[in-house]
Amino acid sequence: MVLGCFWIKIRGLKPVAQMEYTQDLENVHLEDYPMVLVQIPMCNEKEVYQQSIASVCIQDWPRERMLVQVLDDSNDLDVQALIKAEVQKWQQRGVRILYRHRLIRTGYKAGNLKSAMSCDYVKDYEFVAIFDADFQPTPDFLKKTIPCFKGNDDLALVQTRWAFVNKDENLLTRLQNINLSFHFEVEQQVNGLFINFFGFNGTAGVWRTKALEDCGGWLDRTTVEDMDVAVRAHLCGWKFIYLNDVKCLCELPESYEAYKKQQYRWHSGPMQLFRLCFMDIIRSKMSLAKKANMIFLFFLLRKLVLPFYSFTLFCIILPLSMFLPEAQLPAWVVCYVPGIMSMLNILPAPRSFPFIVPYLLFENTMSVTKFNAMVSGLFKFGNSYEWIVTKKLGRSSEADLIAMMETESEPLVESTSLQRSSSESGLAELNKLQMTKKSGKTRRNRLYKTELALAFILLSASVRSLLSAQGIHFYFLLFQGIAFLAVGLDLIGEQVG
Repeated sequence: MVLGCFWIKIRGLKPVAQMEYTQDLENVHLEDYPMVLVQIPMCNEKEVYQQSIASVCIQDWPRERMLVQVLDDSNDLDVQALIKAEVQKWQQRGVRILYRHRLIRTGYKAGNLKSAMSCDYVKDYEFVAIFDADFQPTPDFLKKTIPCFKGNDDLALVQTRWAFVNKDENLLTRLQNINLSFHFEVEQQVNGLFINFFGFNGTAGVWRTKALEDCGGWLDRTTVEDMDVAVRAHLCGWKFIYLNDVKCLCELPESYEAYKKQQYRWHSGPMQLFRLCFMDIIRSKMSLAKKANMIFLFFLLRKLVLPFYSFTLFCIILPLSMFLPEAQLPAWVVCYVPGIMSMLNILPAPRSFPFIVPYLLFENTMSVTKFNAMVSGLFKFGNSYEWIVTKKLGRSSEADLIAMMETESEPLVESTSLQRSSSESGLAELNKLQMTKKSGKTRRNRLYKTELALAFILLSASVRSLLSAQGIHFYFLLFQGIAFLAVGLDLIGEQVG
């Protein structure tokens, strides 16, 4: 994959649109702008709903050619009222925006999107842009993505890159950036060279409505619904484009608890999907090379072998070998192979090189969660099918939101008393919720028993290694044990009491 990344960079391979939209507002021809349906699925997103809706409503796209669906699955009546008020405010500003709320919340996010696509008017829209609740696309997002479909009738999806805007960047945020930057830089699809349908990126893009219908639409059979629909679309012969230079602002989990739940879903879901679509891949008309890429490289290697290797070697085999004198692990198993893999991961993000050691240690601690998720998803154990919404803090772009609200003070259409009352009411309720959140109890550190138990084993093994003069193993076991201890005591992520 890294070789493919360098091949792309050396050859300068890049998706090029056959057209582009000009900034000449006087000579705009509406027929040049296809009908676009914009969907924002959300559930109790009181921290981020306002900035998400605002960023979509200020898209530089003719209002007659765009419809926004706010798909609210919230079961909190106060949050429902706030989102309704926000939608009403933008309606009064002339934006074509609708509020939808399901009485029966089945199928989680996939069920929410499937319900929205069943509306009769959806057939009038050629493209569907989908953004998670914490996403904030730039105003020119549609103008940069829609032209890629021109002349590419077999193109199903144009994906874009996440841009992380956490103002209070901590070690956890930095390590997440390193982890995800590898995917963004390397896993670009150029002329079918790579297949890029990871759950964390599929919802920041534009789908061709016909392609969604052709592959069966949204299904709630896994916890990675966007990966599911992308795999099925690929099996149906549709292609994808990944625009690495088009960014969409979003928020990273700022607590270890939220990040752990997110990673559990992202590694359990692919194993669910692999079990369900394995025979479909075998029976598909794709080339043998693409079948091998999907089965062995994407599913088995990335989602099964690597978590299993990291967990068993670093958390079980290596520490236990310190208590068995006859067990000898060569240095290349413990150091060289993991070191080379880490270097390959860090190459696409050279600015993160100083963090390679904590990144390696952190990834090994996360292998516990990933291994557990992989086994649960593959064999349908435990809560593998539980869809948990990643907790948002709404701190990713408060300054931008304030600036946006100041801009909104200049009305886009002539104000009315109703508009002012709804807007002021919504802001008042938002301020009330913010004050309630700030005045609540300080969150205390959680204790993660599995990580603490492994920290004890690793630190004990490091002492044993020191006594037996196995220096190279001692240093690794010591620092890895400290990493497990820090995570087990919840000492990384957001500041807590």
